[in-house]
Amino acid sequence: MTPATAEVVEELTRLYRELPPRPAVEELEAAAAVLASADAEEEARLAEVDGAAAARAREGVPAELLDVLREARRNAIRLRALLQRKEAAHVVELERRFKVFDDLIQRASRVVSPGDGGGGGGDAAYAVDEVVEVEAKRRPELAAAVATAASEIDRGSKGGLGFETKSVSSLRRAASADNDTEKLGLIQVASLIESSAKKGTTELNLRGKLVDQVEWLPVSLGKLQDVTELDLSENRIMALPSTIGSLRYLTKLDLHANQLINLPDTFGELSSLIDLDLHANQLKSLPTSFGNLTSLANLDLSSNMLKVLPDCLGKLTNLRRLIAETNELEELPYTIGSCTSLMELRLDFNQLKALPEAIGKLEKLEILTLHYNRIKGLPTTIGQLTRLRELDVSFNEVEMIPENICFAASLVKLNVSRNFSDLRALPKSIGELEMLEELDISSNQIRILPDSFRYLSKLRVFLADETPLEVPPKEVVKLGAQEVVNYMKNMVASREASRKETDKRSFWAWIRSLFGCCKKDQGLGSVQLS
Repeated sequence: MTPATAEVVEELTRLYRELPPRPAVEELEAAAAVLASADAEEEARLAEVDGAAAARAREGVPAELLDVLREARRNAIRLRALLQRKEAAHVVELERRFKVFDDLIQRASRVVSPGDGGGGGGDAAYAVDEVVEVEAKRRPELAAAVATAASEIDRGSKGGLGFETKSVSSLRRAASADNDTEKLGLIQVASLIESSAKKGTTELNLRGKLVDQVEWLPVSLGKLQDVTELDLSENRIMALPSTIGSLRYLTKLDLHANQLINLPDTFGELSSLIDLDLHANQLKSLPTSFGNLTSLANLDLSSNMLKVLPDCLGKLTNLRRLIAETNELEELPYTIGSCTSLMELRLDFNQLKALPEAIGKLEKLEILTLHYNRIKGLPTTIGQLTRLRELDVSFNEVEMIPENICFAASLVKLNVSRNFSDLRALPKSIGELEMLEELDISSNQIRILPDSFRYLSKLRVFLADETPLEVPPKEVVKLGAQEVVNYMKNMVASREASRKETDKRSFWAWIRSLFGCCKKDQGLGSVQLS
């Protein structure tokens, strides 16, 4: 090789040193997924804007003002999509430039080593050694790995001068991929998905790890075929890709504290799902396919914007725990009675006015909380809940508690407080709740406790604040639950003793009056005979 040729090879080596890291295969796949997802997401968002504008038009908003708002929203969506595409487009363009460089290196190789088809002579080997030396200086801890990659190149996998940068670049990235302190952008998320899919990862935790600009996930999410537990909570995700339905082995999914407005129809294809946390989102409805999640055991829908629960909820026959508090629910579907495995049902802070009679079919139910609703009465089937241990109907408009609540004999905690002027009496049979330990009747209009109260031998907490109790008097209530029970017991015993004494006196008075009448009649008869 002539000195001038050596100078050219040296120049090519210098150019190589100045190249940025080449995207790894996973990065390229991630970039492609991001670009594909960005297009679909942009179209979906634009369609939502048009639908929202049509709804506002029906509300009487001026058409021109709506046009301005619609165009502003559409422009904002396009701008966000452009920013989200930017990094992915950069990766794709970077790879395109590397391919151009590859072609140039191949041409140079054919010129330097024309006899062996670019097999790589002594000077080519020197160039490869330069590559190894450069990478070793950049990352000393990767020197062995870089040397291995370079030797593979030198054996002729690409031929010529051996300027294959892909393997080296991938190795550089692999060393810094596991960094829990930095938040991930969209392209990093997509790259992580690609690498996790290839590794067969079973658990993936991205809780609070996404930058705020990541509002949706790439379609490549569906590649996580082996994942069983996925945590995407505490981010700002607004939409899930339809490909999420491909995660057939997923058993636990945590999406709480995001900004989800709806779920894709394919969500119902997560047939292995057992635990699902959707609380603290902006969900207004659930897809009809939701009923296909027949393995679901724990479901948290709290702190959303749900006004109704779908009828398909009744298909969730393995559901044991349903949390739907802090929504806008006005009623429960009658099909709730088909959720026969349900043990815990929390419906606090809604707009419920009544419970369906079908609630009595939930024979395994142990906890039922209805705090802060608008319920006026409990269904008569409440007595069929023989395993019920806790019932909370405080802060409602309850006017009456049905007598057959006494059949819920496992009840340990009962809260009927703060129904204010509506609730005026406890059921006469309340004393049959022999397992009852806690009872709160505060802020009601109850004045007299029923006689059967004396049978609540296990009662240890009794609250009656701001309730105008007359029997027993407030002084007794302040002494504690068992003092109230004893008071009622003594009062009833005293009344019964008094009644017996009264009955006894009445009996003898009747006898005396009877004999008195007989003597009088006899006196009258004697007068007539004379």
